[in-house]
Order: sequence, then structure tokens, then C-alpha cells
Amino acid sequence: MAVQPEGSPCWADAMFSDLEGAKSFYGDVLGWTFAEASTEFGNYTQAYANGKAVAAVVPPMPGQEGQSQWCLYFAARDAAATAARIRDHGGEVLMEPMQVGDFGTMCLARDPGGVVFGVWQAGTHEGFDTMAEPGAYTWAEVFTREPEKCDAFFPAVFSYKQKDMEDGEMDFRIYDLGERSVLGRMKMTDDFPPEVPPYINVYFAVEDCDDAVAKASKLGGVLRFGPMDTPFGRFASLSDPQGANFSVIDITRTEGEMPKMTDLS
Repeated sequence: MAVQPEGSPCWADAMFSDLEGAKSFYGDVLGWTFAEASTEFGNYTQAYANGKAVAAVVPPMPGQEGQSQWCLYFAARDAAATAARIRDHGGEVLMEPMQVGDFGTMCLARDPGGVVFGVWQAGTHEGFDTMAEPGAYTWAEVFTREPEKCDAFFPAVFSYKQKDMEDGEMDFRIYDLGERSVLGRMKMTDDFPPEVPPYINVYFAVEDCDDAVAKASKLGGVLRFGPMDTPFGRFASLSDPQGANFSVIDITRTEGEMPKMTDLS
């Protein structure tokens, strides 16, 4: 795939204390295969679906051990300029833009409500080789307890347009780049234990949602929600055995009418 427009989700990775365990789990659940670990870059290990790069797993750096979580990266033309906008709009730069060989430049940041995300300025590594195919990234949603901070921050940094889902039961907003919806934003309810921090929930496509849930549960994953049929596909939310949250979705199995949206831009 070509370099994604600025603000587009373009890559995902996660740190795992048990790297081999993570490879075994995601290999079985999502059908991933893995490249050799790159010792030059901290044993960063790229994952593939049908031979196409879709994500990466990496062991934590010393002192960074903790619960695993997926990190979603947004495309940037100039990571330093994006980092400046992050600061200007109340976010925090956790890791200054750093060149990663000739692959590109990365930056880690946190929004004013505590959501951690990445920024990627592509070099030879342009991000996802494919999306919305089995095993590949398909969608993501920011889960936040402070939606007003999120709604002010992300559109200011990445020039998103916004629209609200007309649903009295939940506070859900979608961020668009041009005519393309690229990210959801969900207000965390009391269903989320207070110890669960705000995060970006990444969806990976699967051929059969129920089969993926069964495999994940058998391997020590925990079903958090679903499986549920929606107009967008049949999906379920899970935690892997090391605590990283993610969702699986079969986008070929849809049910119901698309929800109505209110354009806010």
C-alpha cells in the first residue's frame, strides 16, 4: 500500500513480556506468521497475514515492563511538526520523534485524556501492506472517559471532521479524513472497571468471528463483549493472555441498518 494520508491509522504494534507466547496466540487466532526478530531494533518482530505485513510484536525495553497493550500509529508527513501540534493542543509527547534506520520516524504521545498512541513518518516502511483482509487491521476506536478532550484534541492535530452516531444509549463519534471514516471515539461507561485506562481498541478482520473467539478462549484469552451482529460486521472484544485488549470482526457478516449520523463539521 502507498503511504497513507496524514492522520490515517497506518500501523499497530504491541510489547509483550512473553514474545513467543504472543506469537503463538496471535498466530493461532489471526493466522499470523512472523519474520525473524530484528536484533538491531530490540527484537522487533513483524507479523504477516497471507504474506503481507499487518502488525508487529516486540519485547519491552528494560524498565518498560507492564501490562501489554496495542499501540495504533497515525501517519504523519513530518513527525516533528505533528509532535509540536500534539503539545500545542494539550497532549504529551512521551517519546520524541526518533528515526528508526531507514524505515521511518516514530513518536509516542498521549492525548489530554490519557490515551496513548503513536505517530509514524514513513521511510522505506510505509505501514500496513493491507487492511480489512483476514488477519489485517480493519478499524479502531478511542475508548475515553473524557470525550470532550478527545474531540477537541484529535481533530485539531489531524484535521478530522466529526460526526455523531444518533444513538441514545451510547456516546459515539466518528472522525473522518475527507470522505473516509478513519477512527471511532467511544465514551467509557461504568462497565469499564476504574483500573482500566483509556486506550485505543484495534480491530482485526477474521473469516469467522465465533471461531476466532473460540480459539482465543481456548488459548487463555478472555471474552469481554460479544460476539455481536452489527451493520458493520459480526465482532467480539477480547483480551489476550497478557492483558492486551483487541477486537475481531467478520466484515462479511452484517446485520441491520446503518445508524444515522449527524455531521458536526
